Amino acid sequence: MPEARTPADIEADIIRRRQDLAAALDEIAVRVHPKTIMGDAKARAAAAVDRTAGRAYVVANRTVTDVRAQFVSEDGALRLDRVVPAAVLAVALVGGALTLSSRRKPAGRGRARRRHR
Repeated sequence: MPEARTPADIEADIIRRRQDLAAALDEIAVRVHPKTIMGDAKARAAAAVDRTAGRAYVVANRTVTDVRAQFVSEDGALRLDRVVPAAVLAVALVGGALTLSSRRKPAGRGRARRRHR
């Protein structure tokens, strides 16, 4: 048989439950407040950016290391058999780009003349 509860026990139980309910409602109010939602969204976005930036750094670092390994030997000396052809190719590409860009400009046209009133 369950123990008989006194009116004081019942009143104390009601007060405790009201306090628990008030705390739960306060927590819900904080969670659904627009500033809280905005802050959570900003934190998730910042975390996503940090993850993406971290991945990009790892990929870039790996690429630089791989390219460097192609042009520098393990003892740190330049591998001229690879550096010279790459330099010649780079000069040829820059020269070709400059030649093409100079051909696209119309010849003989300077600045447009202004009409005087």
